[in-house]
Amino acid sequence: MKQVVQNMKTGEIKVEKLPAPAMKTGGILVKNHFSLISAGTEKSSVDLGKMNMLQKARSHPDDVKKVLQEIKQNGFLATYKKVMSKLDSLKPLGYSTAGVVLAVAPGISEFKVGDRVACAGGGYASHSDIVFVPRNLAAKIPDEVGLDEAVYTTLGAIAMQGVRQAQPTLGEKVVVIGLGLVGLLAVQILKANGCQVFGVDVDPDNVELAKKVGADEACQRSADVKSLVYSFTEGYGADAVVIAAATRSSDPVSLAGEIARDRSRVVMIGATGMNMPRPPYYLKELEFKLSRSYGPGRYDPNYEEQGNDYPIGYVRWTENRNMKEFIHLLKEEKVDVRTLTTHRFPVDSAVKAYKLISGEKTEKYIGILLEYKKETDEIKAGPAQSKIKSNELFTPASDAFKKNPFTIGFIGAGSFAQANLLPNLKGIPKVVLDTVCTATGVSAKTAQTQFGFKSVTTDTNELFVNGNIGTVFIATRHNLHASLVLEALKAGKNVFVEKPLALNEEELISIGQFYRVNDEKNMPLIMVGFNRRFAPLTIEMKKFFKDTGEPLVVNYRINAGYTPKNHWTQDPSEGGGRIIGEVCHFVDLIQFLTGSRVEKVYAESIASNSTAIISSDNVNITLRMKDGSLGIITYLANGDTALPKERIEVTSGKRAGVLDNFQYAYLYKNGKEKKIGTGRVDKGISNEVNSFVRSASSDRNALITFDELVNTTMTTFKILTSLSVGEPVIL
Repeated sequence: MKQVVQNMKTGEIKVEKLPAPAMKTGGILVKNHFSLISAGTEKSSVDLGKMNMLQKARSHPDDVKKVLQEIKQNGFLATYKKVMSKLDSLKPLGYSTAGVVLAVAPGISEFKVGDRVACAGGGYASHSDIVFVPRNLAAKIPDEVGLDEAVYTTLGAIAMQGVRQAQPTLGEKVVVIGLGLVGLLAVQILKANGCQVFGVDVDPDNVELAKKVGADEACQRSADVKSLVYSFTEGYGADAVVIAAATRSSDPVSLAGEIARDRSRVVMIGATGMNMPRPPYYLKELEFKLSRSYGPGRYDPNYEEQGNDYPIGYVRWTENRNMKEFIHLLKEEKVDVRTLTTHRFPVDSAVKAYKLISGEKTEKYIGILLEYKKETDEIKAGPAQSKIKSNELFTPASDAFKKNPFTIGFIGAGSFAQANLLPNLKGIPKVVLDTVCTATGVSAKTAQTQFGFKSVTTDTNELFVNGNIGTVFIATRHNLHASLVLEALKAGKNVFVEKPLALNEEELISIGQFYRVNDEKNMPLIMVGFNRRFAPLTIEMKKFFKDTGEPLVVNYRINAGYTPKNHWTQDPSEGGGRIIGEVCHFVDLIQFLTGSRVEKVYAESIASNSTAIISSDNVNITLRMKDGSLGIITYLANGDTALPKERIEVTSGKRAGVLDNFQYAYLYKNGKEKKIGTGRVDKGISNEVNSFVRSASSDRNALITFDELVNTTMTTFKILTSLSVGEPVIL
C-alpha cells in the first residue's frame, strides 16, 4: 500500500510503499478512498521537519529540558542515540479520512465489513491506502453523504467542539476570527445552531468564501472591525467570539477582547499567541476557554485506544458523538464542504499537495483532498496477539535456531529498540538483519532505513515461517511478549525478548511447559533483556564479593521518575504496571550478585490520598534469598529528576561496594577504597546483545538459566500479592 510520510530529520515528504497495518484488538481496518490535508496542523509539522537542529530546539524548549534530564539519568551517549533515533524516523501525516471497512476485530459489533466510515486520529487516520482505527475514532457514513464530504468529519468535530465550548443560544450573534478550514466549518455549525455570524480574516478570498457558505457578514482584519461588529450587534458587542486563527501573534486574542460584550465568552480553537490584555477581559469579566480538539475523550487512552465510552448521561458529547453529529449535519445539508474543496490529488502526487501548504506553490487553497484507488491489495497483516492455551504442549517445528542463528527477525521497533538493541545487533559480525515486523508500515520502514533490514512486514507469521530466520528479537508492548515467545519457540527460533517475560502466571506456566517436556539442550535458547547483570561494573562487583563466604545484603535504590496513570505501561492488561514491567530488572540483578534464588517476598508501598499517585510506584521490597542473602529494593516515582537513577550498595564479609548509576563503582576492603569506572553510563546492553548472539551461535549455553527467568518473573507477581495481602509471600 502507499502512505505519505515525513522524515523528521530532513523534513522531506514522500509517498512510500509500505505493508498494511496490523489488525489489533478493539478496532477496524479501513480502505481509504479520501483523506483531508489539514493545512494548519500539518503545515506546522512540515515547517518543524524543515528546521535545523538548533531551530527545532528553540521551538520546543520543554523537549530540550527533558533531554537534559535524560542525560543526567542515563548519560550523554544513551540519550544522544535515543534523540537521534527519534529524529531520523518517518512520521505518518494526516488525521482525517473516509473509506470502507475491510476487517473488524473480534468483539466489535457496531461495524461490519463493507460499512462506509469516517476516521479520525493522528497515527491512525493517516494519508494511507489502508488504516487501522480504534472503534471510538470511527463513525458510520449514511448513503446520502459522499465519502468526499465525510472526509471532513475530523475537522468538523474540532469546529463543533469549539462551538459547544462557546455555548451559543438561538439568536445570539457570534464572531469567528480566522476563516480557514476550521473557521469556515464553525461558521456553518453556528448558523445551523440558529446564530447570526460575523467572520474576520486577513485574506479577502476567505472573507468572500465565508459569506458564500453562510456568514451574515464578514470583513478583513485591516478594516475597522470593532465598529463593524458593534454595528452588527446593535452596539452591544458579540455574545461570543470563536478564535480559529493560526498565528504566533496575540492579535486575535486582543481583538476578541475589544469586540466582545460584557460577560461574553471567548473560545480558542486555533493556535495563536496568548498574551491577553488585562483591561478588556477584566472590565468586561470575559470568560476565556480553550477547546480541546474533537471533544471529551481526546488524549484519553482509555477512551481512544481501549474503546471505553463515557456514559451519555454524564458526557453528552464525546469526540465520537461529535463526529456522528457532524456527519448528520452533512446529511441534512446544513454544512456545505464541497464548496470548501479547492484541490484533489491522487496519493501518488501528495508531494505536490504539500507544496501548496508550504508556500512553494502559490495557489489559493482551503480543502485539499488526497484520493486513493478503490482496489485493495491483499492484506497480509495478521492478528497482533494469539491466545495462549495453558494446557498446550509444544515442540520446535524446525531447527532453524541451529542452522541460522545469525539471521535475525525483529518484532517491534520502538524507541528503546532503535536506540539500544538494533545498533548493537547491526555491529555484530556475521549478523544478518532479515525482516523487521511492526504494527505499522511506517515504523517498519523507519527501522529498515536505519538498520538495513532486507524486508519489512506487519505480519509476525512471516518471521515464524521463514526458514532462513534462526533468531527472533521481541520488543513489543508487554502484553504480546508471552504469546510471541511461544510462537517463536514453536517455529524453532532462538528468542530474545525484552522484559517482562510474561504478565501473569498462566502465561509463565505456558512458556515453562515448552521446556519442561523437552530436552533443553536441543531447544532454542530463550533470553530476557535483563541487561544490568551484563554491565561491566556489575561484573566487577560480582567478582569482588565472590569469596566472602557469607550471604550478601544488597540495597538497591531506583529513582524511577513519575509515569502517569494513563501511560500504557500502567495498564494491567497491556503493560502490567511498573513492578512487573521494570522491577524485574532489579530482582534479576540481585539474583546475579547473590548467585541465589528468591524464596520469600515482602513489600510495602506508600499510602497516598492523591488520585494522581500510584502508591505501588513508590515501594520498598524485601527479598529473602535461598542462600540467606537479603535484597532490599526501594523503587521510587516521587524523587527529583536531578538525582541519578540507580544506586546499589552491597555488604558482605567486612567488605562493601557502591555502584553509582553504572558510571562508577567504589569497592571497600581492609579500610581502603578503590574507585573504578569511566563515568559513562553503561547498563550492559551492548554486552548482553553480543553475548546472546555468540551463545546462540556457538556453545548454546543459556546466559540466564530458565529457572532464573521464571524465578525473577514469579517474584514480581508475588510482590503484587504481598502488597495486596500485607504479608510476606513464599515463592
